[in-house]
Amino acid sequence: MIRYVAITPHPPIIIPTIGRSSLNLCRKTVNAMKSAGEKFRAVRADTAVIISPHGPVQYDKFIINYSPTLRGDMGQFGDERRFVFENDRELVDEIVLNLRKKRIPAGLARELELDHGILVPLHYLMNEKDVSYNPKMIHMSFSMLPLDFHFRFGEAMGEVLQASPKIVSLIASGDLSHRVTPDAPAGYSPQGRMFDRRIQELIRQKNIKEILNFDPRFIEEAGECGLRSIVMMLGAISKLRWDVKSLSYEAPFGVGYMVASINIK
Repeated sequence: MIRYVAITPHPPIIIPTIGRSSLNLCRKTVNAMKSAGEKFRAVRADTAVIISPHGPVQYDKFIINYSPTLRGDMGQFGDERRFVFENDRELVDEIVLNLRKKRIPAGLARELELDHGILVPLHYLMNEKDVSYNPKMIHMSFSMLPLDFHFRFGEAMGEVLQASPKIVSLIASGDLSHRVTPDAPAGYSPQGRMFDRRIQELIRQKNIKEILNFDPRFIEEAGECGLRSIVMMLGAISKLRWDVKSLSYEAPFGVGYMVASINIK
């Protein structure tokens, strides 16, 4: 069953060995990630499911990592900590079977390294001093299909996760708008801040319908990368009773970072 859910950003700069002095500019996000990590570890889930925007993305299908062992590091950014997990392929098989029953297109990929969309959250979720806790992992990415497909994927996945005797944590990784300020890396758009404000409001209100009805032009203009991950997560918990326990937001480098811990009742 699903016991813990969170939305996390994934900028490598929030890792101390990478961000160094810049860490002070995103202290709010760092503190929120530390808090999310404490909640994650307290649950001691058997399996952690993480949706990343930076895995292999195909236009017309969702991709789930089927490598027996999931491993990766942030060496390319200057951090040498290495993560190794056993893939929960038993649970992956059940998810894929349910997706196929519901005619939701999904594919399996092997020989994949964990990407920074999962490794950055893991830096805070997993305590390297606590080697006794090493859950199984499921690593997946979204597609470029419409939002309602992502919600349906989440619903099908959620049915499997909730019915499982295993304790499961579910993490939606994704930054919000990359166009919040004039010095943003993707250029500025007034829709960027508007998008970030709106997604925070609607998540707090649990207003999934309005999120699914976002105008595609509004989404594109905002230049986001986390919406589809969030929608998949919302689909997975749509049949459960939940509320937002805490939500942090800032955009110190022109990119919106939101950390939300969701309480499953």
